[in-house]
Amino acid sequence: MIDQVPDADKPPENDASDSPSETSSTGEPDGDASEVVSESDASENGGQEETSDENPEELGSQEPESADESARRSFLTQVLAGTIGAVVGLVPVLSGLVFFLDPLIRGSEGAGASGEGGGSTKDAEGFIKLPVTRSLLPADGTPQQVTIEDDLVDAWNKFPKVPIGSVWLRRSESGEVVAFNTVCPHLGCAVEFRGAKNDFYCPCHLSAFNLDGTKDNPIPPRDMDSLAVKPDTGEEIWVQYKNFRGGISEKVET
Repeated sequence: MIDQVPDADKPPENDASDSPSETSSTGEPDGDASEVVSESDASENGGQEETSDENPEELGSQEPESADESARRSFLTQVLAGTIGAVVGLVPVLSGLVFFLDPLIRGSEGAGASGEGGGSTKDAEGFIKLPVTRSLLPADGTPQQVTIEDDLVDAWNKFPKVPIGSVWLRRSESGEVVAFNTVCPHLGCAVEFRGAKNDFYCPCHLSAFNLDGTKDNPIPPRDMDSLAVKPDTGEEIWVQYKNFRGGISEKVET
């Protein structure tokens, strides 16, 4: 009896139960696996579609600014910048204006206040009240020199009671008060009283004058410059102080 030997060239038959997964005779995957793959692809595609659907809505909510709104915003910005610049520029202008108007303000405040607050007393006609009375002048006519003080005001400051000159005062034979400018009419030196000769004398060029002011030698071109004294003032003495040009025969006010 001859044993049958298996054919070595014939492959062994595989049991269907030993294969973990089988494909159909057509080579297509199993139905369950195909469904799983399809669901996974669908979920991925759906997520992509939802994402693509959300982005246009978010971009659509940010609408571009219109030309009118842009022009209005630019105009408001320019107005605000111009206003700030104008305010900043007005600060130095106002400061300078106050600086230049300050003398006028102080001048108007001090107008008409002559004689108040320690200043000199001067009336509208230019008569200045002197710090002496008639009774203090010697009755024999001896001259008394009195300093004239007045308020000086420049563009920025006021200087009260500043000496501006002096006068010679004396009683005349009639009892009236007469006043002479102490400046020599020759060349502007100061005229002195010379008690030894009872006259007025200029030490610069030897000009001499009598007590009534008339010249006593040919050196001065004219008499001493007399000044107006305000009448009917009681004991007070008010003199209209003025200066005159020297070196000429005419009495010309400077």
